Amino acid sequence: MKYRYLGKSGLLVSRACLGTMTFGATPWGCDEKEARRILLRYVEAGGNFIDTADVYAGGMSETIIGKVLPELKRDEVILATKCYFPMSQKPNAHGWSRKHIVTSCENSLRRLNTDYIDIYYLHGPDPLVPMEEVLETLDILVHQGKILYTACSNLFGWQIARAMEISSHRGRAGFVCGQYLYNLIHRDVEAEVIPAMVEYGVGVLSWSPLGGGLLTGKYKGMKEPPAGSRLEHRMKVDGPRFWNERGFRTAENLEAVSKEVGIPMAKLAIAWPLTRKFLSSVIIGVRTLAQLEENLEAADWDMSEDIKKRLDELSEPDRDYLWWFNGTNYKRFVDAAENLFPGTGAGIQVLSS
Repeated sequence: MKYRYLGKSGLLVSRACLGTMTFGATPWGCDEKEARRILLRYVEAGGNFIDTADVYAGGMSETIIGKVLPELKRDEVILATKCYFPMSQKPNAHGWSRKHIVTSCENSLRRLNTDYIDIYYLHGPDPLVPMEEVLETLDILVHQGKILYTACSNLFGWQIARAMEISSHRGRAGFVCGQYLYNLIHRDVEAEVIPAMVEYGVGVLSWSPLGGGLLTGKYKGMKEPPAGSRLEHRMKVDGPRFWNERGFRTAENLEAVSKEVGIPMAKLAIAWPLTRKFLSSVIIGVRTLAQLEENLEAADWDMSEDIKKRLDELSEPDRDYLWWFNGTNYKRFVDAAENLFPGTGAGIQVLSS
């Protein structure tokens, strides 16, 4: 198993972070029995980074993890969860209010069956709550020992920068990492989000590296996802993200490269984000033990420079005005990112016992 530093935190995390959105998510995910097998095998293989959220399967994902956690060495596991999305129809069951964050944290601790959460994410932006207040709330939870690190997901680049400046000014640690939709189909976060994270030493995590399954090739030639598939059940959410012209074109280009080099599409798709040294980990979401084994192998594989360049060119995103105009500065940011985290590279090799 290979590891990378999580931004500038000093934490070593496995290059494959286990996403658990599938846990308890029937009918498209996996049941508790299979989820337990997946968790235990992931840790046995050397994985140490488990990602969940309170909203996943209405809390069932956290509950399943909480049942398995006593079987693991808690101090060797980096456990991350999130708050923000509605957990009920009650008026204060969402967002960044102090009440919701504290309540969500307490509920997650209870479901996860643990005394502390290693990494606690703001799962999305709340334009109504002042950034100063939410950072103060998170700081209180840190001082209480309920969370160790704070993090973000789905925030704009300027929001990350503002949060980090406020944290620095008030003597707080700020975000340790952020997770974003980043794959061969979606590279728009390269414009401002990733440069902001690199500037402040925030670790970058990539979710949905397989583009909702499109980048595995299993939906080739289909006009709509097959009945019963994960994408069919999540079409309202994942459809606009992946089931579009760019998604299909990217899948076709990836298939062509896959045939040329003799490497499976899924393996290329998972390994591509890891060619970026600023990337700390890629989040793999599986529903079977077989999928886990395949994804772990892919995340530990180092893509050659020639394949990387080919995929970079074939997945080149459309650039808006500022992105195009600041092309030189953009390149400077990327080059800087490659140098800011020299200890990451292909990953630190650690043999699991």
